[in-house]
Order: sequence, then structure tokens, then C-alpha cells
Amino acid sequence: MARQQPPPWVHAALLLCLLSLSGAIEIPMDLSQPPTITKQSVKDHIVDPRDNILIECEAKGNPAPSFHWTRNSRFFNIAKDPRVSMRRRSGTLVIDFRSGGRPEEYEGEYQCFARNKFGTALSNRIRLQVSKSPLWPKENLDPVVVQEGAPLTLQCNPPPGLPSPVIFWMSSSMEPITQDKRVSQGHNGDLYFSNVMLQDMQTDYSCNARFHFTHTIQQKNAFTLKVLTNNPYNDSSLRNHPDMYSARGVAERTPSFMYPQGTASSQMVLRGMDLLLECIASGVPTPDIAWYKKGGDLPSDKAKFENFNKALRITNVSEEDSGEYFCLASNKMGSIRHTISVRVKAAPYWLDEPKNLILAPGEDGRLVCRANGNPKPTVQWMVNGEPLQSAPPNPNREVAGDTIIFRDTQISSRAVYQCNTSNEHGYLLANAFVSVLDVPPRMLSPRNQLIRVILYNRTRLDCPFFGSPIPTLRWFKNGQGSNLDGGNYHVYENGSLEIKMIRKEDQGIYTCVATNILGKAENQVRLEVKDPTRIYRMPEDQVVKRGTTVQLECRVKHDPSLKLTVSWLKDDEPLYIGNRMKKEDDSLTIFGVAERDQGSYTCIASTELDQDLAKAHLTVLGRPDRPRDLELTDLAERSVRLTWIPGDDNNSPITDYVVQFEEDQFQPGVWHDHSKFPGSVNSAVLQLSPYVNYQFRVIAINEVGSSHPSLPSERYRTSGAPPESNPTDVKGEGTRKNNMEITWTPMNATSAFGPNLRYIVKWRRRETRETWNNVTVWGSRHVVGQTPVYVPYEIRVQAENDFGKGPEPETVIGYSGEDYPRAAPTDVKIRVLNSTAISLQWNRVYPDTVQGQLREYRAYFWRESSLLKNLWVSQKRQQASFPGDRLRGVVSRLFPYSNYKLEMVVVNGRGDGPRSETKEFTTPEGVPSAPRRFRVRQPNLETINLEWDHPEHPNGILIGYTLKYVAFNGTKLGKQIVENFSPNQTKFTMQRADPVSRYRFTLSARTQVGSGEAVTEESPAPPNEAYTNNQADIATQGWFIGLMCAIALLVLILLIVCFIKRSRGGKYPVREKKDVPLGPEDPKEEDGSFDYSDEDNKPLQGSQTSLDGTIKQQESDDSLVDYGEGGEGQFNEDGSFIGQYTVKKDKEETEGNESSEATSPVNAIYSLA
Repeated sequence: MARQQPPPWVHAALLLCLLSLSGAIEIPMDLSQPPTITKQSVKDHIVDPRDNILIECEAKGNPAPSFHWTRNSRFFNIAKDPRVSMRRRSGTLVIDFRSGGRPEEYEGEYQCFARNKFGTALSNRIRLQVSKSPLWPKENLDPVVVQEGAPLTLQCNPPPGLPSPVIFWMSSSMEPITQDKRVSQGHNGDLYFSNVMLQDMQTDYSCNARFHFTHTIQQKNAFTLKVLTNNPYNDSSLRNHPDMYSARGVAERTPSFMYPQGTASSQMVLRGMDLLLECIASGVPTPDIAWYKKGGDLPSDKAKFENFNKALRITNVSEEDSGEYFCLASNKMGSIRHTISVRVKAAPYWLDEPKNLILAPGEDGRLVCRANGNPKPTVQWMVNGEPLQSAPPNPNREVAGDTIIFRDTQISSRAVYQCNTSNEHGYLLANAFVSVLDVPPRMLSPRNQLIRVILYNRTRLDCPFFGSPIPTLRWFKNGQGSNLDGGNYHVYENGSLEIKMIRKEDQGIYTCVATNILGKAENQVRLEVKDPTRIYRMPEDQVVKRGTTVQLECRVKHDPSLKLTVSWLKDDEPLYIGNRMKKEDDSLTIFGVAERDQGSYTCIASTELDQDLAKAHLTVLGRPDRPRDLELTDLAERSVRLTWIPGDDNNSPITDYVVQFEEDQFQPGVWHDHSKFPGSVNSAVLQLSPYVNYQFRVIAINEVGSSHPSLPSERYRTSGAPPESNPTDVKGEGTRKNNMEITWTPMNATSAFGPNLRYIVKWRRRETRETWNNVTVWGSRHVVGQTPVYVPYEIRVQAENDFGKGPEPETVIGYSGEDYPRAAPTDVKIRVLNSTAISLQWNRVYPDTVQGQLREYRAYFWRESSLLKNLWVSQKRQQASFPGDRLRGVVSRLFPYSNYKLEMVVVNGRGDGPRSETKEFTTPEGVPSAPRRFRVRQPNLETINLEWDHPEHPNGILIGYTLKYVAFNGTKLGKQIVENFSPNQTKFTMQRADPVSRYRFTLSARTQVGSGEAVTEESPAPPNEAYTNNQADIATQGWFIGLMCAIALLVLILLIVCFIKRSRGGKYPVREKKDVPLGPEDPKEEDGSFDYSDEDNKPLQGSQTSLDGTIKQQESDDSLVDYGEGGEGQFNEDGSFIGQYTVKKDKEETEGNESSEATSPVNAIYSLA
């Protein structure tokens, strides 16, 4: 976050403005005055030969001046040349070639003269030249033969053009020549090779010249190189080798200068121009260039290095830049230096340029013309375009070198004077007129202007005036007599009043008065002071992830009388508000931030008078850009160096690089991770496997995510070798009873090590010493047929390719296929442990009958019947598994009081064997499950009703039910009471001991074995006694009884009226006749009337319970009393309560009616009935 300072141009503009305030006063155009040149062409005027020629010359004066021209210092008669014309009211020349003619015929030096009766003004001498782009001379160039490592210069020698063409080098196929510190173009256009390498032969070299005015490019015939070398093999991997030259057998050499030649040279430059110093050196390795200035430092603010440090440019040269500079060329073999002596000359430049002189008759004045240069320029004065020496003598004029003094001037002294100062490097020409006038003061600006200005700013009140003699000017505020000058005020020569810092008290009316001997004039300016515009909550720098939402605040305080405009810049350019952005008065919101949203955001709060800026930088964290320019070097049999250029990290540092590879033999197009490296690395040595045609790519990773993969590198194939490993996960398993399938995990491309990878599969029966069977397999499986059932085999799988076999493989034990077991467990014995579990014991089968791997013994059992009559049971078969070679086990989760049957089998990998003899057993009686659908109801305040259903699983003969209940009030518990019921009883009514306490009931069923699982419920919450007492108290209050009687009387009168109306018409419109609001369900006829014929004995809807009945209880959030009269609930099989409290809904509906009818007096009457 930063409050941005005004740009530098604001200060520069203010300085120029203040300088202009002290300039000469202009003569109004309605007064007589000599000519003044206002516009002219540049001194060196180069034109396009395809266009008409335009030489500009415009002037002002009163009367309007006339124009004529000279060409090469001789009068140029425009009337005699039909191609030449002069623009109306202007001196601009137009030379038209539409009807033919050669532009070159009009080259020369032109000068414009603007004349009226008061004098003549001159333009500069304009040198007209026609642009030229001559053709390149055709030549046949022989191949350039050069030894590798030697220096080489390819000369361009472009044809001379006007202006000089831009030179650049390309191949004949228009591909740019890559330049670096070894190969680069000099300022003269030649192409310099510090040392030639073999790869320089891969292209040809053509010099191109682009001509500015004609927009044409000319190409010189291309040079071809023939490089003689000791190592003809062009290995691209050696280009970045640290010892590239010795690796190629190129001898190393100390540096020597190719340009400029020798050890010293000199250079001259004109003041204000750019100085360009250049040093190009040869040598092996390529030398580095450094620049120094003797006796001092290089001017850091003006000096910059170009062309790979081979050129030093100093801009806007001044005299202090002269001296000795030297360049140092060095490599590891040594160094040399070249000294350049720089001399700075100067064309003339102004120290004091002559200005127009306005005098009254009899006044004195002077014109001053001072200039400097190197060498010192000479000064020549002219008057009305003629040398001053040849002008008529004027006793009132005196020439003193660079100054002309006028004394006691008269009307006849009016003229235009020219000062021409020149040396060998150029000239300056200035016009200044002398005007003699008698004019009383006059104001030149509109009267009574309104100026609005911001508090604490500097401001200027303009009061342009004119008069001769030059009037004196004074300023006054609010009609006060004191002159405003000094302190916070300053009056400039041209009449402007500067207020250095505006305060609130500066507001008011300012009057400027101009006075000379001929009279006075005045004008008024009204000044209003406004509060400044300030951003008091500025946007803050933010760092956000891509895809998030960011808000930049910009809250502004400004003068309410000014219109405020808030705008935004991004990177100092106007911000386009797209559909992802929302601009509000005090903020800018960006949704779904993307990388392109990163940058500096400037909030500009502006009014007509001022503005305030605040800038914040938005940094967007994104995934890194993909790495690029992958290069393979240091190529070896089992390794290679991979180098890459990191992509932009998008403001989140790169933490890792993942190198992936792809091979084109086993899985073409599939990329595999090879290795991972830290984010600080951009070069790594990769270990490789034999006989793989590698291709690599790199992925960059930062905290935000992964980059896109880089473009693949070039391929590199390693040489082959025998396998160094064998396949893994070798198995031998039967898929049928007479076979064995041998499988393994095939080897991948990086472990194949050679072409035609195959597998030698060997097998033999274990412990038979028979010879090995073997077969060569190209896949990853082999099936051995005609095997005995479940026999162990020794298995070996060995890898082999065209280069040889892999190491001796390990022996793996496999088995042929299994068959179903042939025997069942015998002597199965059953012992009942309890009502839900039994223990089993059996004899194991013989191993040869298993015919496979013994997985488990398995018991199949099912419930045949229950010992309770008329109880249906499921006879679904269940099983219990006993893994391994076991002789006993336990079967649990049986149902009590039931008859069961059981069989046992042996299980191997193929399946179940034959079943054993069926055994029968009976489980004893157990405890019952919980009673079902246990319900607690409270019909009134004195009793509680309990109901339940029999248990779903009696698990024996029920002998009764046990009910335990206890009263509680909050945390206080009463004495527990136990009730026993007969097995057929499923209801119980309990008398409440008090109307306040609640009860907790626990119910369980019993068999001879004991009590079963219990179920617990609580009684509903009791009614709120306070609410009941309040109801009773209100009903017995006198005022309440009186109110009800009044309402009853009113209703009675209404009913009588209704009966009278009914006896007359039977029906009447309700909305006109009935005073009591009706419920939404009142019967209604189609015509909007109501029929009361059937309603005489009907209670009105929504009426409350009568006071002699049970008073409606107050709602309680934690009470179940609302559900006391509900319909029957339901119980799950486990006895849990799942009933729906239906009376709650009815109660809510009733309450809804009460709410909607609460204001009805009829309801109140029925409630008292």
C-alpha cells in the first residue's frame, strides 16, 4: 500500500509554467506589430521522393505578413515554376510531382522571409535533401575458409543511403543470426566472430539494410563458411561443455582487438549527442569486455552497456564527459586493453536568447544575444534580413558586440532584428522585434472569472494585460487598499498573482489594477477554496492464490460541492472492468483471480480540481510455468546429464522437480517417474538402464501445484546388456485338478536390458530328483498339464534377451490343482454349553483324502423347530467355520428352547467335501426378549395406564412379567415399587400418589430361567399448577365476569337481529350484516351469503373447553403430557418405541384455531356455557 506521489512531469510542468510567467509580454493581435515566425521546418529536412515536398514557414503580424523564399542564397521565384506553390495566408512551400519531375532537382538550402511594413523576420536555413536507398552492387562471394578457433569478420559495406540504413544479419532463408558474446554485429554493420566453431557452418550469413523512408529492405549475397577442424564430429552435447574448446582440440589464445585496431584511438562527439565506444576482441576462450574511465568513474546515470558489454553508450554528453576511456578484454589466457581519447565539442547553444522589445516613445531598451560553443561561436547582427552594417544609420541605436542598445526610441525605430551565432559545428538564428507603441492599459482576459482551488495548494491568479509604456500591476483583496505582494503572495511580470499556499481565509474577490501614464485598467477574480480529496483507507498489498476472491478498498473523503470520480489503473494503464470484476464506490472486487490479474492497482479519486492516488500490488500465487529447453549432455553408457531452464515460479518458489521418462518399446506414450530433485537444481545426472530409448520431461512443483510437463527432450538410447534380474512374484497354482499355472510379474522396459526379452521357465516335482522340464515363454504365464492332484513342484523363471541370460533364479515351490475332499469328519460329538451355544468335537480326516490344502472344517446347522407350540421358525441353514487343522470348536448365537440339526464337512481350495452324519440337539430354555410396544398413557391427573405386548422371542415358557417403577421430581427419587403380573396380563392402571411427580417404569418378562431384557419408559410431564391457578383466579374476578356479561348481551342482541333478518329473507350477505368475524370453514353459498338453518345447535368452531371441565394445560417444551391421549403406538422387534404421537398434531390444530378465533366474543360466551 502506498500513497503515490505526483509523477515527475507535474513538477516539470510547474517549473515551465513559472518560468513562462517571467517571459516577455505578448502584443495583442489587434495592435500593429512586426512579423514573428511561428512555425518552420527542421534545418536538415529529408523528404521521401515518392511524396510531394512540403517546406513549412508560418508567421504572425499586424498587418499580416507576406512571404518570399531564397534558394541557395538567391531569390526563389515561385511564379516561374508550375510545380511550386505557396499556401494561402502562409509561407509554406508545396512542390507537387503528380505531373512529373525529379525531386532531386529541388535539393538545396531554403530560407523563408516574412515581411510587413514594420519589418522582416527570417526562418532558419533549411537544407532540403531527398532520401536515397541505392541498390546493393551485385557480387559473387566465394566461401570463406577459416580454421576452427580463428577470428573472423564478415564485412557488410552497405550502400550509402540518406538517412543511413539500419543493418541486421540473417540467413538467406530469413532466419535471424543468433548473437552472443562470441558472435555479434558491430556498430559499423560488420559481423564479428571472436572465434569460429564448427557449428557456424550450419547456416549462411547475409547482411540486410532497411531504409527508413522507402520502407525497403535490401539483402546482400550470403556468405558461406567452410570451417577447417581437427575434430569433424559435431557433437551438440559439447556446446555447453565447460572445457568446450579443449574437448574439440582448439588451441587457446590470448585476446586481441578486432575493432578498433591497436592499443589507442580517439573519438570526437558533440555536446548533447550520444557517445558510443566499441571494443570487439578475439581469443579462445571468448574474452569478456570491461569498461573504465581514467581518473574517475563512469557516469552511472547516463552510461549503459550494449552488445554483450562490447559497447559503452553515454547519453546526452557534456564537457565533463571528455577524457580517456579504456576497455579491457580478458580470458583465462591473459588480457589486453585499448584506450580511447574522447573530445567533446559543441555547436552553438543559447545562454541568453534575444526577446521581443516593446517600448514607448522616448524609452530606452536593449537586445542581448549570448551563446556558447566549442569552438567559441561568432555573433552577427541583422535587421530585417540585411546585415546591420548595410542598414541605414540610426543614431538611437548602438551595437556593442552581442548587445544592441536603444536610447530615446521613436516610431521609426520599429524593426525585426536577427542574431546569427555560428561555429564549424552549426549555427543558431533568432528573431526579435522592436515595437514602439503608445497604448493605455487594457485587460486581455475575461472579466469576473471564478477560480476554484484546493486547500493548501499553490495557485496562480492570471491577469493578462498590455500597455505601452509597460503598466505597473497591483493586486487587492476584497477591495482593501493594501497591495498584495510578498509573504504568501508573489506578483509576476506578466501580471499573475501566485499564492504559495492556499488557506481558508484566502477565499474572496481579488482585483488586479494595471496603470501607466496613459491610464489604468482593472479586472476581478473570485477565488473559492475547496477541501482536498483524500483517500483515507487505501488498498493494501495482497498475496492470494489463483481462483480466490480479492477486494481492494479505496475509501475517499472529498469536498461535497465537487463531483467525485473513482477510477482504477492496472500497471499504470486504465483498468477494463470485465465480468469477473465489480467496481463499487469504495472498493474493487476481483472474483476468480487469475495470473493475468497480478500487478499494481492504482485507485484514482479525482474531482474537477484535484486527485489523490493510492497504489497496492496484487501478487497471485500460481502453479509454476513449465520448464523449457531440455538438453542432454555428458552422455555415458549408464548415465546422462539433463539440464533445463526453469519456468516462472509465479510468485511461489519451486520446491521440487520431477523428472519423468518414456520409452518406445514396451509402453510407448506412457510416462514414468524417474527421479525427484530439489527446486534449487536445474541440472541432474540420471542413472539409466541398458537398451532403453529414453525421452525425458520435467515437471516443476510449488505449494500451489504442479506445472504442465515440459516439452520432451531428444531421445537417447543406451546400449544393451544381459538382464541383471529375474521376474518377481513367481507362483505355481492349479486352476484345474490336473494342471499347474506358473505366473510371474513381467519385467519392465528399464529391466529388460536388451531386445527380445523372454523367460526360461523350469519345473520338476519336488523331492523326486527328476530332470527339469523347461520352456521359453514370451508372455507372463505357462500352464503345465497332466499333473497329479495337489503335488508340490520346484519352479524357476529366468530372464533372457539377445545379449544373454539373467542371473540364476531362485527356486519357488508351487502346487498342482486341487480336487474335492473325499472324506468327512467322523465321530462328531456335541455338548450343549448353554441355551445359545454348543461345543463340537470331531476326528480329523486323513491328509491324502483332503486332495489339496486344508482350509477349514465347517459346520452347517439349522433350526428345525421350537419347543413352544404354534411358534413358526426359520429353517435357513447357517454355518460356522473352524480354519486350519482343528479338532474342536464352538457354535454360538443359537436360539434357546429349540431343536437343531448339524452336519460337518472338510473344505479345501476347490470346495466342500462330503457331509458327515446329521446330528440333532436341543437347546435349553433361556430368558425372553423385551416386551414389545410398551406404552405409558396419562388420561387424567389421578391415573396412569400401562400397556404392552408379549416378547417377540419368549425363549421358553413365560411365567409372568415384572414391573418396577419409581417416582422422581428433578433429581429426587422416591421408593421403588415392584409389581408382578401373570403371563397373560398386558395392561396395568396405576393411581398417582401426587399430581406433580413423574414416574419411570421398567418392564421385563420372566421364564423359569429368569427375567429377560427390560424396557424403560417415563410418564408425561405433569400440568403447570401455577397456570391452572391463574386461570381459576381470572375466572372468579369481578371485572372479568362483568366483561363476559357485556359481551354475552351484545352477542344476544346480534343473534336476535340475525333471526329477524332470517325470518324475512332466509339469507343475507355476511359481509354487510354479520358483525362477528367467521372462521374459514363456515358454510357458504355460491352467492356469498350464509345459511344458518342447520347451525342452531352446533358449537362454534374454535371454542375453548368449558371451565367446568378440564382446563387446557399450558405448553411445556420438555413434557410428554401432550401425548397422553394419543392413538396406539408401535414397537420394534427389539421392543423400542416407534409410535407416532398423533394427538400432538390434533392439539396443534386446535391451538391454531384458538389463535385465529381468539378475538371472537361468541367463543368467549361458549367457553362460559
